[in-house]
Amino acid sequence: MAVAESRAGESRNTDTRERILDAAERLFMAHGYEGTSMRQITGEAGVNLAAVNYHFGSKESLMQEVFRRRLDWLNDERMRVLDELEQEAAGRPLKPSQIVDGFFGTLLRMADDEARGGMTFLRLLGRTLTEPSEFIRTFLAQEYRTVVERYKEALFKALPDVPKAEIVWRFHFMLGATSYAIAGTDALRLVTDWQIEDEATMDRLDHLLPRLMSFLLGGLRAPLPQLNEGGQI
Repeated sequence: MAVAESRAGESRNTDTRERILDAAERLFMAHGYEGTSMRQITGEAGVNLAAVNYHFGSKESLMQEVFRRRLDWLNDERMRVLDELEQEAAGRPLKPSQIVDGFFGTLLRMADDEARGGMTFLRLLGRTLTEPSEFIRTFLAQEYRTVVERYKEALFKALPDVPKAEIVWRFHFMLGATSYAIAGTDALRLVTDWQIEDEATMDRLDHLLPRLMSFLLGGLRAPLPQLNEGGQI
């Protein structure tokens, strides 16, 4: 009897924790970290503040857990894909397209997986990367460090004629382009006032993925800039 009650209690705690995380994920995506209050989160999750404090301790820790439950899988999957590609290559350099798809394509395909956060998490990640708080920037850098290093080394090997510093810059640009893209098309409308047809919106992942991959590969393979000694073109 005691064992059954203990398991029931653990199940309720797990359900409450996931409900809080789901609510926080939706609200952080819609309003940003600074624009979301703990009162909004408790109301959305149907819990009291004590439950949030019990499971997470603070709003900052809650935000980190929202990301960690998705990024742990994402980073493991990125590593699995790269390991598999390198095993098949048997020591030969990978194609740049394989590396870019392994890192960025794996992320974009999460949009079709509601169990992994789907479009909600992608837009949250895009929004957070384009307007991060300092603690979030530090947290994400720590979460990404090992995976990013592996993918950079794969790019160095795949592009031996491109200076490493240039590859690092281009990877940085690719991260920025992807962050902006997954933040959604509202930003594009606000900045450019361009009209986007419904079939071309962010929600059409089957269109976004090939568009973005083509753009990223084009940037990665672009001719090297001609810089003078002052660093100007």
